[in-house]
Amino acid sequence: MSAQHEPAPIRERSADGRKDLSYPPLPEPLPVAVYDNHTHIEFADGESPLQPSEQLRRAASVGVQGIVQVGTDLATSRWGAELAGSDPRVLSAVAIHPNDAPGLAAAGTLDDAIAELHELAGRPRVRAVGETGLDFFRTGEEGRQAQFRSFEEHIRVAAERDIALQIHDRDAHAEVVATLERVGAPERTVFHCFSGDAELAELCVRNGWFMSVSGTITFRNASALRAAVALVPTELLLVETDAPFLTPTPFRGRPNAPYLLPHTVRFLAEQRGLDVAELAETLNATTERVYGSWGEGLADAAASDAADGEGVGA
Repeated sequence: MSAQHEPAPIRERSADGRKDLSYPPLPEPLPVAVYDNHTHIEFADGESPLQPSEQLRRAASVGVQGIVQVGTDLATSRWGAELAGSDPRVLSAVAIHPNDAPGLAAAGTLDDAIAELHELAGRPRVRAVGETGLDFFRTGEEGRQAQFRSFEEHIRVAAERDIALQIHDRDAHAEVVATLERVGAPERTVFHCFSGDAELAELCVRNGWFMSVSGTITFRNASALRAAVALVPTELLLVETDAPFLTPTPFRGRPNAPYLLPHTVRFLAEQRGLDVAELAETLNATTERVYGSWGEGLADAAASDAADGEGVGA
């Protein structure tokens, strides 16, 4: 991607009381390159924010060969879809975040937003609908009806477009599962930043749903999560950063980025008693089973952008 098309970050993350806002050093490169299946590189974070192209460059230098750039509203969904159409290292996911659904519903614009997401989901480099789901931590009882309606519509978009579904599930495990069973979960359903217990892990395994492991698995207080993930066959696991959030140990609290994914991969390999290269190979096969090849769709995307006069601007 040429310098004049450097995409500017869309959002800024506040310091939130963090003491160290510097980006951690580069980790040792992985012996086999992997994919970050959930990240938000549009965020400007830290004392010296990294432009998206620098984040991707650093990632490639340590064995993170591609990312799924995840949208949480129409602006970030459009941006990610356009970036994926021009950069072979990027695929995208499009969605309205569950916490934003009540506001759109109140404004009478939720249906219009879903309709645009359906259109975006038809682009060749958009490979998932997400992150969508339910969040009962930040949204109270008054907003739950809108969250349910939005989640159900997102499931339908993923099914109609035959692409993956990335789920945001916070304090709503039973309700998320019930919704998936009621509406009909797409074949490739991913619990992003899996945070469930052993019961949810076993239920996901029975249904063939994928679980994505983030830096939280490295946290000292995450013993219950580690026990749950230990029950999951490696073939149903994916890895992610959820950058700029959830920076893995030993850099918890500092800015996160896709180039820090090797810390989580190595930790997961140690937990499962696997060689890092062996785990990476399995993760890659699973990731491409869920999202397809990173090399597909670029010519179609370029033709579509040229026809529409679109592109990723500075």
